[in-house]
Amino acid sequence: MGSADHLREGLSLSSDKPHLTLLLAAPRGFCAGVERAIRIVELALEKYGAPVYVRHEIVHNRFVVERLEKLGAVFVEELNEVPEGARVIFSAHGVPKSVPAEAQSRQLHYFDATCPLVSKVHVEAERHHKAGHEIVLIGHAGHPEVEGTMGQLPAGSISLLETVADVDAFKPRDARRLAYITQTTLSVDDTAEMVARLRQRFPDIAGPHKEDICYATTNRQEAMKAIAPRADVVFVVGAPNSSNSMRLVEVALRSGAKQATLIQRASDIDWSLVDQAKVIGLSAGASAPELLVEQVISAFQERYQLDVEETRVTREDVIFNVPRALAS
Repeated sequence: MGSADHLREGLSLSSDKPHLTLLLAAPRGFCAGVERAIRIVELALEKYGAPVYVRHEIVHNRFVVERLEKLGAVFVEELNEVPEGARVIFSAHGVPKSVPAEAQSRQLHYFDATCPLVSKVHVEAERHHKAGHEIVLIGHAGHPEVEGTMGQLPAGSISLLETVADVDAFKPRDARRLAYITQTTLSVDDTAEMVARLRQRFPDIAGPHKEDICYATTNRQEAMKAIAPRADVVFVVGAPNSSNSMRLVEVALRSGAKQATLIQRASDIDWSLVDQAKVIGLSAGASAPELLVEQVISAFQERYQLDVEETRVTREDVIFNVPRALAS
């Protein structure tokens, strides 16, 4: 039984509570890459015992990170914080090539939890570079995924473009030898606009064989588009440093929600936003566990006679395998 069905069973019919409709987007929450990354940490702790070190947040969610810390994971920013000979895991966002090289030089035993769909972008960057293309990356500066992708090639091989204005200002060395790649967690519509402008300016530009924005990002944005036009307020469960979660807030507003906001857990709900609302929308970014969604719904149930409507735009059955060394 899914969480939406389970929660419907517990709906209060008390007449003294005001009525509220909650539109629940689906798919929402964990994607296959996030599930794989978390499982890698769990399996490493089971197999080797604590501590196991993790470079950066394994995924962008404090609830997930805090749970893994309780199991014995130690999160660090850089490898120089990891004792020589220890075991370390690289986050789902991917890392520059310099990171595994440093791990090897320091005799660290490492596991790479990079999402396979991010690794696909890394392979594309290598392919374009070997073909002699100058590469532009559509993405957000400072995001770990962007840093990891740009770090696959020598400095200066990839130019980062964040906006259509950046596209307009970009001057390639040779417009006939140009290729683009993208971050996997961007706004589908914004990225399409930037790609269209790139192709308008540089008709010969090469792109990926299959779009780089991952299936989970696309599906969650499509589900948001389905519920946002009916919602007075949309809540997105996710972290402020989670790109795909922040994009869901933007998509909600663009798709017709009167208000949209990010919350990390139920205690973050601003009830003043709900007071005059009749219809609430709810989704969760790809690194937010379903438990947090259930807690948000429970918080609404305590205050309202709640009618939960789940809107599902597709079903996901993607599974990514963990490294063989941990699966055995």
